[in-house]
Amino acid sequence: MDVIVERGCGLDVHKETVVACINGGVTKKEIRTYSTFTNELVKLKEWLKGNDITHVAMESTGIYWKPVYNILEEDFEVVLVNARHIKHVPGRKTDVCDSEWLCKLLRNGLVKGSFVPERDMRELRDLTRYRKKLVQAMSSEKNRIQKVLEDANVKLSSVVSDTFGVSGSKIIEALLGGELTPEEMSDLARGRLRKKKDFIREALVGKVTKHHVFMIKASLEHIKSVEKLIEGIDREIETTLERYKEEYELLQTIPGVKEQGAASVLAEIGTDMERFPTAEHLSSWAGMSPGNNESAGKKKACGATHGNKSLKTTLTECAWAASRKKDCYLRAKYNSLVGRRGKKRALIAVGHKILIASYYILKNKVSYRELGGDYLDKRRKDKITKSYVKRLASLGYQVTLSAVA
Repeated sequence: MDVIVERGCGLDVHKETVVACINGGVTKKEIRTYSTFTNELVKLKEWLKGNDITHVAMESTGIYWKPVYNILEEDFEVVLVNARHIKHVPGRKTDVCDSEWLCKLLRNGLVKGSFVPERDMRELRDLTRYRKKLVQAMSSEKNRIQKVLEDANVKLSSVVSDTFGVSGSKIIEALLGGELTPEEMSDLARGRLRKKKDFIREALVGKVTKHHVFMIKASLEHIKSVEKLIEGIDREIETTLERYKEEYELLQTIPGVKEQGAASVLAEIGTDMERFPTAEHLSSWAGMSPGNNESAGKKKACGATHGNKSLKTTLTECAWAASRKKDCYLRAKYNSLVGRRGKKRALIAVGHKILIASYYILKNKVSYRELGGDYLDKRRKDKITKSYVKRLASLGYQVTLSAVA
């Protein structure tokens, strides 16, 4: 094998230690072990610089690669490698062997670096992912309140579509106070819910104990604290996105992609699309396209790759929103697939379309061009017509077609 990197280093990273192997040029192979404390990592950097190392390769081990990467990224070309791509021979695995194997693969150009965005994008990614976790925690608390109400024989969710809307929140607050009767609490309904006052009154007849009141109040307090925290995170996200205002606004021209969706997509893939050779590379990295499993000329069934789970979730949520937008190409695409492929596959397909559109929007700095809800019908006009004629003929009709003037 030809040597591509003259002087390289392989790092086997763990929570408490880092095993480093250097080799190349006039430098003899040498292996050292450092702890992961910052001062020790600085010593590692100085040792690598003293040996004229230019490239460093390490596995993406959990979150433990991040402090090492932060220390070394300014002075070396750091290659972050997917651990599944460089598995060693079973039975010969030690920390020293792992670092030597990484160094050997690096010097011979056999490792492919993972995508690591710039520091400000990594910080934005932390914010968007944390916000998503907080929203999930808030949803869990709301579900917990629903369970407590059911335990108290209060069937509010069976009558009110949004238990935590304006009317639902006022009714729950009155229920916790324990001073109003079901008849009086049903009068708190607003808007169209007034037509269901009789049903609400029946739903509020239950056995609410002190324990139920305590549990609901505890969950409501948690929800309020999480909402306040989310507000602060939203302000921090807005501040970070001021530098990427153009890209942020362009992504929102895609149907189904609004403020939070655009921020999440931007945080996950960044703004520099040169990091991905083609839109297909980006789709594969995100896990929005199926893998390949071919042997002896036969292609076998293969699901989508693991990819970026956070980005995949965001794209699926945006696909749900796009599938409900009127006169929209993405909705037409969803409807064309959902009948024969199912909802999940149809959503992945629409999410894939959104990701491809995001790639070209960020690369060319242009807004989304809507094709229209009838685009697919126009493309397949002859095929659709033939299908309908064949169906009518099978039902015993003779069909004559004439174009409308």
